Amino acid sequence: MAIASPTAAMADATLPTDAITYADLYARWERGNWRATELDFTEDARQWREEFSEFERQAALWNYCLFFWGEDAVADNLSPYIDAAPLEEQKYFLATQQVDEARHAVFFKRFMQEVCGVGDGSMSSGLSTIKPQLTPGFRKIFDRLDGMADELRGDRSRAKLAAAVTLYHVVIEAALAQPGQHFICSYLEERDQLPAFREGMENIAADEQRHIGFGVKLLSDLHREDPVDVPKAVAQTLREVTRFTSQVLMPPGWDERYITVFNATFDSVGVEGLTSMTTKLRSAGLPLESLPGPPLLPLGLSPLEVSQRGRALAKAGVIGVREGPSARDPETVALLFDTIRRQVNPNHGLRRPTTFQWEFTDPDVATWHLTVENGSSAVAEGAAARPDLRLRLSYQDWVDIVGERLNPLRAVATGRLRPRGNPLALARLGKVFPRA
Repeated sequence: MAIASPTAAMADATLPTDAITYADLYARWERGNWRATELDFTEDARQWREEFSEFERQAALWNYCLFFWGEDAVADNLSPYIDAAPLEEQKYFLATQQVDEARHAVFFKRFMQEVCGVGDGSMSSGLSTIKPQLTPGFRKIFDRLDGMADELRGDRSRAKLAAAVTLYHVVIEAALAQPGQHFICSYLEERDQLPAFREGMENIAADEQRHIGFGVKLLSDLHREDPVDVPKAVAQTLREVTRFTSQVLMPPGWDERYITVFNATFDSVGVEGLTSMTTKLRSAGLPLESLPGPPLLPLGLSPLEVSQRGRALAKAGVIGVREGPSARDPETVALLFDTIRRQVNPNHGLRRPTTFQWEFTDPDVATWHLTVENGSSAVAEGAAARPDLRLRLSYQDWVDIVGERLNPLRAVATGRLRPRGNPLALARLGKVFPRA
């Protein structure tokens, strides 16, 4: 007798999205229309000059630049989503979303030019002026959005559309943009500043809430139609981009005053983003823990601990975009190996306890080993008594393999990674630490 898989069973379950219809989402768009060209920024400009300190203007402008660029980018990339949507009702709503994103870009262009003095009033001038402000994580994720749009033009399968919706609606809109909007609206309301900008941001937040609801519903429908390939596509997309999310709200020089000056913290925004992402995936019938492959987040940690760890590893040059050598102090190395332990693939296929040992060529970095046994894994500093597989390489090369900046097969082929020991353990290493 065949037994349904967990993901297939979830695809058949009743979900919160079943109470939403595409017709209702379209009707909400008609009722919620607003005009970006009719907002009066006169008072905003006065307050920007007279009530914001120089550093507050600098910090706010940095944050607003991310939104301006992002709104233009998502407007440019929506067309292939419309083409790939299976139903006409889905296509119609996506067309309204593209209109929304264009309106958001016009709103930010006006504010940046009329209040902040950025650009000459043209879209191209504003975008070219703010480009240097974009953070490393932001650039990586929006570069992936560009690539995803190109892929979707050539592959309109449900799995590819699910991957695209995961990136656009779940990661960019729900996990990144929505918490950023809440952050901005909260401090402007508390300070009673920038009335027209605040009104526009509240309108944008309402639009984005509608977009996210559509994306979650579409993802759940795609999952029902293809319960095998859709979870794989969702998991792969999340593995590709989540390592960059800690560097999206990365202030210049990691100076967190850019965020704390407005009564928030890096982690308060990060926790909201992580919670939003996990909630939306669960509502779509695709909870993180059900997705195939190794854990997408370090197991056993609270959302706050995940945010703190992501920031620490990003600052250390372990995950995300590395700028300069990675940190190698004992605390960073210990955090790295504890994270590795928490993300061992449970479907590794090892039939007996297996110990992997890292012997770094750097004299200032200690040897570490990991023992994988059934459903548990343990790491420790120092050499193991009888390691099954010994991996000799530089610390920086190992960090770059972990951060997916160096392909391990290429490292072996070029002699930068020299494995010694049990061939079966070496053959299984790719299953213990599979790549996206």
